[in-house]
Parts: sequence; C-alpha cells; structure tokens
Amino acid sequence: MSGPLTGVKVIDLSLLLPGPLCSMYLADMGAEVIKIENPRAYDGTRAMVKSKEGLPGLFFMTNRNKKAITLNLKKEKSKEILFKLLEDADILLEGFRPDALDEMGIGYSVLREKFPRLIYCGISGYGTSGPYKDWAGHDGNYLALSGVLDQLGGRDKPSLAGFQLADIGGGTLTAVAAILAALYSREKTGKGQKIDVSMMESSLQFISLYAGIYMSTGKLPERGNELLSGKLANYNIYKTKEGRFVFLGALEERFFRTFLRQIGKEHLMVEGKNLEELSEEFKETLEDFFLSQSFTDLKPLFENPDCCLTPIKNLSEVLLDPHLLERGSVFKKNHPIYGEYFQFASPFRFSETVCEYNTHPPEHGEHNETVYSSLGYTREELDKWKKERII
Repeated sequence: MSGPLTGVKVIDLSLLLPGPLCSMYLADMGAEVIKIENPRAYDGTRAMVKSKEGLPGLFFMTNRNKKAITLNLKKEKSKEILFKLLEDADILLEGFRPDALDEMGIGYSVLREKFPRLIYCGISGYGTSGPYKDWAGHDGNYLALSGVLDQLGGRDKPSLAGFQLADIGGGTLTAVAAILAALYSREKTGKGQKIDVSMMESSLQFISLYAGIYMSTGKLPERGNELLSGKLANYNIYKTKEGRFVFLGALEERFFRTFLRQIGKEHLMVEGKNLEELSEEFKETLEDFFLSQSFTDLKPLFENPDCCLTPIKNLSEVLLDPHLLERGSVFKKNHPIYGEYFQFASPFRFSETVCEYNTHPPEHGEHNETVYSSLGYTREELDKWKKERII
C-alpha cells in the first residue's frame, strides 16, 4: 500500500464495532493491521448476520485490509507470542473493560516498560477511571449519560438514534484522531503513550451547540423544539403525497427565500418578523404543500443547488446514489467464496497518499502461518499450539 500510514504496524485486539472500524481506517491508510481473535471465540460480527452464501455482512463492513490470526490471550504461552508480535509494532488497539489486560499480565504498565515507543489505545464505555469505569454498557447507555439521548426524539419522549452514534462518533473516530496525534508526537519525542478513549465522554461533542447556549443563557435545551430539532419550519421533516419524507434544511433566510420563490410562496415572508416567529404558520403551509407533492414532482427542487431540500433516502437508494458512486464512496468487490459485496470507502481522503482497498476481510485465523512463521516459529510449534488451544 502507498497510504500515509505505510510502514506502521497495528496489533488489534478489539472486537465488534468501534475498535475494528478504527483499525480498518488505519489499514485503509496503509497500516499493516494484524487482527487477533480467540481460536474458539471469534469476533461476534462473523456470526451475527450472514447471506445465503455465508457472507458475514457486519464483519465485512469493518475488517477489510487486515490480516487475521488466532491467539488465546488467557494462556501463559500467549504472552511470549504477543510480546514477539509487539517487538516491531507501533500501535496496540483494544476494546476490553478497563484493567482486563492488566489482569492477564499484558496491560499498559507492563508493555510500557518493554516497548517504550508503543502507542496503546484502549476504547471503553466510560474510560479507565471514575465511578463508572467498570460498568457494562452499550451505545444508548453512553448517549443517555452524556446528555445526547435527552435531545433525540420528539417532545413527548426521547428516541433511540437507531445507529451507533457513541460507538462510531465517540469511539472509532476519536480513537483514529488520537492515534494519529500520538504517532505525530512520537515522531518528535520518540516516546509512545497510552490513549484512554471513553465513548461516553467522547459523545459530549455532539451537544456542544446546546452546551454553548446553556452556558450563555442558563436555559436547558427543549427536546424536539430547538432550532435544529423541529422548532423551525425551514429546518424540518415533511411528509409527501406518497407517504415518503423530505428534509428541508434552508436554515439561512436567503436559502429559505429561494425555496419559497420556487414554490410560489415568497409572499408569505413578512418583513420585520424572524423565521422563528413565523414558523408555526409556515409549518401548516409547508405541510399542506408537501402532502400535495410526490418525489417526482419535487425533483426540480431537489436539484436546485440553493433550495436545501433533499429526499430522505433508504439504504438501497443510498447505495445507488450517483454522487457517492462517482466519488467511489460506495463500491463493489468480488469475493472468491461469497461473491459480490459492497463497501463504504474510508472518509479520509488524501490527494497524494490515497487510501486503498486491496484485500478482503480475512477468514478466522487466515494468516496464522504467514504471521507466525515471519516471527521465526516453526510449523511443528504451530501444530503443538493448536492442540494446546493457544492459537
């Protein structure tokens, strides 16, 4: 690969979503990523959902460009093997509960002494300190405690996001940014360090707008009735004639005037009154307008660059979006066993050191022989370790 992280080696102990997506982005940028799974308990996304051909779709969305080996970290011998892997590694990524690797004798306090240049990144729900650190949790828990869930949904009650906002926005992307910063710091100092990513704390960034308003006014945000959550007629969701939905995002007055001009209702703008004051009246007018229109009718408005009106697409439509296809944001590959599958490109775009998508997500333990033989271990040793359930 020729990406910006070519020459960087990552040992990935993480499973499921936040960590594997993080390491996949690092791999897209050129890093060599070695994914480690238990020989008998593989990454759960390998089994969660499969196509009729056996393709594990969830696993495929987060694990391309990696090598996969098996290693039972609870076996004493595995410590020696892991240390061998880490001799020339730059990054160790893990997603266990705090102190889990310490209890196995392979925590950061041990690794820092043996590998002072190593960057250790741990992604957890609540971080490695504080009263919540040992709590179990999932995306909704992190969003609830960070105040984000309080702002999702309508006025009557909060609503689940329906996707992993804290896991990806708080965990994956925060970890990627922190790892890249730590690599840059190491270039200057020669020293590695530990990165402590809390998905709950990282979710605070999503309510920065409301926190700023609260700081200035002391007013708590009202769910479903703020400038970006349904209060304004010009920043809202509307139902169309065929029962589908569109989003109008004409937040600035000039864009809203353009939209109103296109539908013949610019005269409704009253001088001296702001959009917030006019919103209830406008909502009724726009609700009636959109209920009389189909997606086909609205196509000229969708394509007007200054209307800020967009159809709310489902996933099958997103995969055929001409903009995404032209930019290569969605692309297809052919697997020798499972056939054709689609992928989302990395969101990190570089003009020179481009991301590449060369290898399929690996099978469980696919690279055991390749990786372990490169460390100097023999076929006899590997066969012995398999019998002993070390690999």
